Amino acid sequence: MLKKLLVVAALFATGQAQATLNAGDIAFTSFNADEDGFAFTTFVDIAANSSIYFNDNEFVSGAFNTGEGQIAWNSGLSLIGAGSVIRFSEIDKATTSVNFGTFTKSGDTGLNATTDNLFAYLGTNATTPSTFLAAIANGVFGSGSGGSLISSLTDTGLTVGVNATQLTASADYGQYTGVRSGLTSFASYKPLIADNANWSVIVGGAQELQVPNTTSFTIAPVPEPETYAMLLAGLGLLSFASRRKQ
Repeated sequence: MLKKLLVVAALFATGQAQATLNAGDIAFTSFNADEDGFAFTTFVDIAANSSIYFNDNEFVSGAFNTGEGQIAWNSGLSLIGAGSVIRFSEIDKATTSVNFGTFTKSGDTGLNATTDNLFAYLGTNATTPSTFLAAIANGVFGSGSGGSLISSLTDTGLTVGVNATQLTASADYGQYTGVRSGLTSFASYKPLIADNANWSVIVGGAQELQVPNTTSFTIAPVPEPETYAMLLAGLGLLSFASRRKQ
């Protein structure tokens, strides 16, 4: 009896384990260097109490530079469903907000309107990444020098146009403006978000009051086989009735 209870407990614990996220499982949907905020969506369910880190330091030779900031986000007590949009607001202020979960920060978390990059990743802590999930930059990855450097994607496993977004240089604000409904899978939205043609970007001016779209992404239901069978049967009956009339 005790052995059976232990097996059940082990299965229960396995069922409660955090889901493993991989590169491209989330994607940035907005970037605001004036407000110092951003948003991302998830293409998979994020388990309760999952952690994702964000860092706007440059990643060079397998490690992050120092001098800028890191964010440690916890998803909270409930599962976050695929298609949800998580928005971080005023991350450099004393009073910050996020619409799902909670986060802590360290260092200078302000985003630079001239040149900056932001990485999302899993890791043992905020400075030790193990799996890069997504990236966004207001400029060309791997460009610049000194204080205007934008990180290269080397050693991150990320690719521009796939799971890394490269906005117009010196963009103050950018957000995805493409469709958020009607597709049959969440993964189908990945290439749309990765396509700069589906983004609205503003360079210059004071854009701190811009509010990104946080509408969730949804998928169209796929008819069950039984539905197709009923449809075909109905068409067959209509055809039969039509022939009888003739």
